[in-house]
Amino acid sequence: MSAPEIDRALRRAEEEYLARNPRSREQSERAAAVLPGGTTRTTTFFPPFAPVLESGSGCGIVDLDGNRRVDFLNNYTSLILGHAHPDVLAAAWAAAARGTAFSSPTEQEVRLAEMMAGRVASVEQIRFTNSGTEATMAALRLARAFTGRPLTARFEGSYHGTHDYSAAPAAGVPARIGDLVVTLPYNDISGCEAVLAENAGSLAAVMVEPVLGAGGVVAADRDFLDFLREAAGRMGFLLVFDEIVTFRLHQGGAQAVHGIRPDLTTFGKIIGGGFPIGAVGGRKDVMALLHPTEGSISWGGTFNGNPVSAAAGIVTLESLTADAIYDLNEKGEWLAAQLNGVLEKNQAPARVTGAGSLFNIHATAEEITDSRPVRRADPRLGKLIHLGLMNRGFFLASRGMACLSTAMTQADLDGLVEAVEDLTAELDGG
Repeated sequence: MSAPEIDRALRRAEEEYLARNPRSREQSERAAAVLPGGTTRTTTFFPPFAPVLESGSGCGIVDLDGNRRVDFLNNYTSLILGHAHPDVLAAAWAAAARGTAFSSPTEQEVRLAEMMAGRVASVEQIRFTNSGTEATMAALRLARAFTGRPLTARFEGSYHGTHDYSAAPAAGVPARIGDLVVTLPYNDISGCEAVLAENAGSLAAVMVEPVLGAGGVVAADRDFLDFLREAAGRMGFLLVFDEIVTFRLHQGGAQAVHGIRPDLTTFGKIIGGGFPIGAVGGRKDVMALLHPTEGSISWGGTFNGNPVSAAAGIVTLESLTADAIYDLNEKGEWLAAQLNGVLEKNQAPARVTGAGSLFNIHATAEEITDSRPVRRADPRLGKLIHLGLMNRGFFLASRGMACLSTAMTQADLDGLVEAVEDLTAELDGG
């Protein structure tokens, strides 16, 4: 599979994509006049333009040009029941009809908080936010206030939203903020030990994704997470699990899969049933800092815990029984194995990583245990895989990230395997 073969196949895929999506192209050009780059979410953009979507039902989405695709992205993992689930819509409509937001608590936010505290052993109390970005920002603020320390740590390849302490170093983020953020190597105990030791007296929190999301859907080793838990107790920092993506892997989150109890956990995505939401929860003594009269942190949000998002989240979590999650994870692991088998058979320099119902197709044949091989992947082959699957009726992130929803059938999974088979076999044949 040579570079010229990939280049030729990519040109054909781009031409086909442009031919199939003329109305989306026109709409994207219109959007560019009022939205930077024609989009309001950097993560959804890819060249030459993303399809403009018109509707979604179950696992199917339809764009302006009438193209129907199986949605393996599900708004970046948030739609675990698929699009427009009737029970979720009914709950959201009923809540909205009584009022979309209030300057006082509602029963829905209390019920959702009770459900989450009942499912996640480490969560004694919880506070809702409007997004995952706000949730991780709140978690780090809590950790700094609780420990009295200034530094926080994250891992290479991690993504915890777009606030300064997650993005640094980056344009618009003062260097002083970057000086307060420590970066650690993922799945590397000895490498972490050295950096943690250097900063032990100043470190307030280590935030970790049990499965790197934007970093390539790379699962953490159990020994690695055990080490972080032990190190937190020994060095006095708080261990924060970012379960915004991974909460779908078990009723108690990925922490329940590993049997590890973090001090704080951030949530988002599926807990809102497709509506905006985020949350941070954990130890009562840490969360007490948010108490309105006895705590030291004032944390608001006009739509925090709004009844529409909470009602949709309640129905979604009720649907996610242990059996439903187990079935979804089994299907995801089967799919990843099938895709890897096809890629190996066709000698494609690509591989699939995953955990349960989450997976990622990478344009590299390297073994992947952290985000470094992901960054070394062939960008042109990655673009070819993405556009080639779009042209064959399957919607994944441009970086290859994908997930399952309960709306998918075995035929949908088989269809993706067949599409990857067709794409890589065609490429292999020149």
